[in-house]
Amino acid sequence: MSRLARIIAVLDNAGRVGASADDLMAAAGYTATGAPQDQLSADLRLLRRQGWTIDRISADGAPGRYRMETRDNRLQLALTDAQRSALHRAMILADRGDLARRLGVEAASLPDSVGVHTRVVPHEAGEALARCLQAVRARSLMRFSYKGSERQVHPGAVRFQNYRWYLSGIEQDGEVVKHFVVDRMSQVRLEPPGTAAEVPELRRIPLHPLRWEVDAPVEITLRTAREFEPDVERWLMRPLNRGETGDHVDMTYRVTHRAAFRARVYVLGSRVRILSPDSVREELLHELREMAGLA
Repeated sequence: MSRLARIIAVLDNAGRVGASADDLMAAAGYTATGAPQDQLSADLRLLRRQGWTIDRISADGAPGRYRMETRDNRLQLALTDAQRSALHRAMILADRGDLARRLGVEAASLPDSVGVHTRVVPHEAGEALARCLQAVRARSLMRFSYKGSERQVHPGAVRFQNYRWYLSGIEQDGEVVKHFVVDRMSQVRLEPPGTAAEVPELRRIPLHPLRWEVDAPVEITLRTAREFEPDVERWLMRPLNRGETGDHVDMTYRVTHRAAFRARVYVLGSRVRILSPDSVREELLHELREMAGLA
């Protein structure tokens, strides 16, 4: 232990410049019974396993030089694996790359494209993601363009799920919590802190888009031939209710994301027919006319 302590002391004193392998071997006082370089390599591996960050900074073929990053490695020993994972997730959301480095977050433990040496939050969504996080922390009303229309949203939470970042919140004069894909937002502006209303506690975003609470719920009944029932369930999930009429099956769904529902109905095509309500059928026909350039 005293030998390892001397190695740590030399590395700590060397700072950003680093210490040469010769200095470390001299401080360790290796005996002549083994190769000093091999003994040093073994000790450095042991220290790394204990949570110390020690990097070789010399070029290949050049004499060895090592640098130690000063950090608090007590958490490596005090926390369980589950607790460390929770801490890592918190640092991702808080965008604390500096804290991640000091606490020894390894790149393999973070999502793809997350760099512990620079930023912890993956910034494919760019400035929009940073503004979403700021709005949630400061409770600021948000204004942004989304799918061709201007939105005013009271933010509730930002989540990384299904390999994408989502902002969950309630639109101005709305009541339903909606989920917005952050990288589809543009021209994001924030009102002063405290201008947003409180958002009810948010549940985890369901994996299936048809379960997303984007629109007010509506019950939609479809009719399909019995032979196509497995196709309908594959695209629209199991229905709330099911009834048989001759060779046909009537299936009722509770829909809270109409755009996702329509997209799946288009895939099913002539295999399904909307029985009710009339408003949903007219909405679908209007969208088809627009896509065909007839509206």
